[in-house]
Formats: sequence, C-alpha cells, structure tokens
Amino acid sequence: MRNSLTLLVMLALISVAICGCSSAPGRPALDSQVLPPDKVLNFERLYQQNCAGCHGAQGKGGAAVGLATPVYLAVANDATIRRVTAEGIEGTAMPAFAQSSGGMLTDEQVNAIVGGIRSRWATPHLLDVVPPSYSALAPGDPTRGFGTYNTYCLSCHGAAGRGGPRAGSIVDESYLKLVSDQYLRTIVITGRPEMGAPDWRSNVPGKPMSQEDVSDVVAWLSTQRPRTSNHVNSAANPTAGGTQ
Repeated sequence: MRNSLTLLVMLALISVAICGCSSAPGRPALDSQVLPPDKVLNFERLYQQNCAGCHGAQGKGGAAVGLATPVYLAVANDATIRRVTAEGIEGTAMPAFAQSSGGMLTDEQVNAIVGGIRSRWATPHLLDVVPPSYSALAPGDPTRGFGTYNTYCLSCHGAAGRGGPRAGSIVDESYLKLVSDQYLRTIVITGRPEMGAPDWRSNVPGKPMSQEDVSDVVAWLSTQRPRTSNHVNSAANPTAGGTQ
C-alpha cells in the first residue's frame, strides 16, 4: 500500500514537471507557435535571415548599399525594391528570393520585407534637392562621363578611378564584374554614408550632380568593365534593373 502511494505521488510530480516545462519562459509551448518557414512574416526575422548578410544590420550597409539610407528610399519606389528582391539581378551577387524566380520566399514574405523596409526606415521629410531618378532616363555619354568623373569623383577615387587618398579604385576589374550599371548609378546618387562617401549633392559643395552627370559617369565606368562579363547594362538600356 505504502509503495503504491509513493508511486502515485511520483507520477503526479513528474506530470506537473512536464506541464511546467512546456510553458516555461524561453521555451515555446507545445502548440502551433512554431511556424513553418514559408509562413514566417516577421520582418526582423526575414531581413536578418535573407538581407542583413549583404545590406547590414538594420539596413545600415555592408557589402551592398544600405537600404535604410534616406536618399535610397527617396529614389527607389516599392515596385523597384520588390522587383529586385523577388527576381534578383542576373550577373551580379544579388540573388532572387521569390519562389517564382527560384528563391525560397513566398510573395507574402517578399511583400513583408518590402513593407518593413519602407515603414521602418523611410523618412517623411522631403530632400532639399530633387534627386536624379533611380533608373537612367537616357543613355549616358562616356566621353562626357570622364570629365564628370574628374569634377566630382577624382578627389576621392584618384586619377582614372584607380584609387586616391580617401577611397579605393572603382575601376578594378573584379569589382566591376560583380556589380551592375544600376548598382553604380545607385551608389553615385546615394553615396555610402557608413563609409563616409557623399551622395550626389555633396561631392562638390553647392554643385549637386545633374541627371545627365550621373548617367554620364556611370557610362564611363561601364566602359572600364571587361566586355566578356555577363552584365545588365543600364547605360545602354535605361529600363534595365541592377543590384540595389
């Protein structure tokens, strides 16, 4: 009798312990809280798993342009960000993330990333100067572009773009093979604030780059790229996309 009572008490204690562990702080309950990967719509989790490796924590920039840059979000609309996220950019390091393009994310997850970028990082105030458009409106002129480079870029990137006292080479073949013309255009417009690189307004104080200036300098940079590389050339095709 005594042994039976002891056994019943032990079983009761084990039952309480199991129930308690299932709802303890830091441990998910044994229910449907753990979502399948394709059902996750939390922006922070999606961004960290898919975007932060290149675009940096909190969109502050890394190997690729910072998505939290006010100028970037002023020139790139939601349709542009969604297209680049979903489809990627052929011939560059930007992969496709949408399942429809061979990636792992659903359309709802792509929309969650785009919406999160805009709602968290866009700034409501207007820029003091209207920026050049995200995509080129017309092909640039590389001959003019070399002169434009000397005016706006030489002081940092050095003669012929081979590197200077404040920034490295931007005509390195390995670098140009990895980026599209659209990426170059985006960087010329937005700068890289996290690296101290100015945007289109601040290369020459009081003299912002014009739409034509941006297109021309990108066209010149494009001529420095080895012709054997497989790239989307937005200087030749103003409607073509590129890495953000």
